[in-house]
Amino acid sequence: MTIALRRPAPEATAGDPVAVARALVPVLAPLAASDDRGGRFAHASLAAIREAGLAGLTVPAARGGGGAGLTVAAAVIGTLAEADPAASLVLAMQFVQHASLARTGRVEGPDGIVARLQRAALREGALVNALRVEPALGSPSRGGLPETVARATPDGWRVSGRKIYSTGAPVLAAGLVWARTDEAEPRVGFVAVPMAAPGVRIEETWDHLGLRASGSHDVVLDDVAVPGDHALDLRPPAEWGGPDPVTTAWLTTLLGGLYDGVARAAQAWLCGHLVERRPANLGAPLASLPRIQEAVGENARRLAVNRRLLRGVAAETDAGEPPSASEGGLVKLTVTENAIAVVQDAVALVGNPGLSRRNPLERHLRDVLCARIHTPQGDAVRLAAGRAALGA
Repeated sequence: MTIALRRPAPEATAGDPVAVARALVPVLAPLAASDDRGGRFAHASLAAIREAGLAGLTVPAARGGGGAGLTVAAAVIGTLAEADPAASLVLAMQFVQHASLARTGRVEGPDGIVARLQRAALREGALVNALRVEPALGSPSRGGLPETVARATPDGWRVSGRKIYSTGAPVLAAGLVWARTDEAEPRVGFVAVPMAAPGVRIEETWDHLGLRASGSHDVVLDDVAVPGDHALDLRPPAEWGGPDPVTTAWLTTLLGGLYDGVARAAQAWLCGHLVERRPANLGAPLASLPRIQEAVGENARRLAVNRRLLRGVAAETDAGEPPSASEGGLVKLTVTENAIAVVQDAVALVGNPGLSRRNPLERHLRDVLCARIHTPQGDAVRLAAGRAALGA
């Protein structure tokens, strides 16, 4: 099937990535519905996003990129997520990784691996993501050494292992693979592995309740040869320490913004349904009932709180004063639980139509529930906050 992609109108979007994202919404929404139903990866949505030039948004301006901070990046992700949260998740990871590479990347010349990844994002819309989670390790945020091994060779490294939940796997140009070295005292860190390299294999294992088009498959690395400079940051495990507040702020704000976007889409559908639905025994739209107005108002309250929290964290981070990693986790938890409540209450309010596959609300419900599995998870966030409050 050939899909005609419409470019955002230049006169409406020039120099404004949020306007670009807004113009993409009517393009992505039908694609998201179709990909979700078929369990297909969001190839067409991501092609439109890349064609619109958003892949390089957080590449530094000094390297020719958009140089966007968290405020702009979060607004773009939240806007796109109203239409296609699966594709938006892939782009959110791109934003996080390039912002991190720009901030913590090694000092290197124009031919270094970080510079090459940045150029590829700008010229080709090339996408990257960190491949961290493993079958035995689970999420690295819980601690432990990865089973994926980077073995030093005279020519560079040989990388072997299996990564699961590798979001965007079918379209990634490179995976930033979390691995340990085979040294007597192992170091741990990221190795940039080209996804087209011999020995890289994608196993299509992603068959999920929500975000079905995110392509979060397994990636198998079988003795993959990479050059020496592709080891981005290898350190003794103890030197990694706790979560970095800036990285946490980027990750939690973009994820929070994504699921808030899903909730806003659900609220918009709900309001349209309530205005149009006129039961025969009422003789007026459901929207005229005070109890309905109160319920919709409660959802509006949750979304207003989300908006303030997300904008506040983004502005503070852009100003060089990010919240602590613990507080960033609390914001993500609050925003995503609000988003889940918005969609669940919308379903409860409309009854059977809310769970009908001919309406988008059931998809929004499945997608928003995925918020609970993204790092940091709720139990870890509450535990860290409780220990801090108790002085433990």
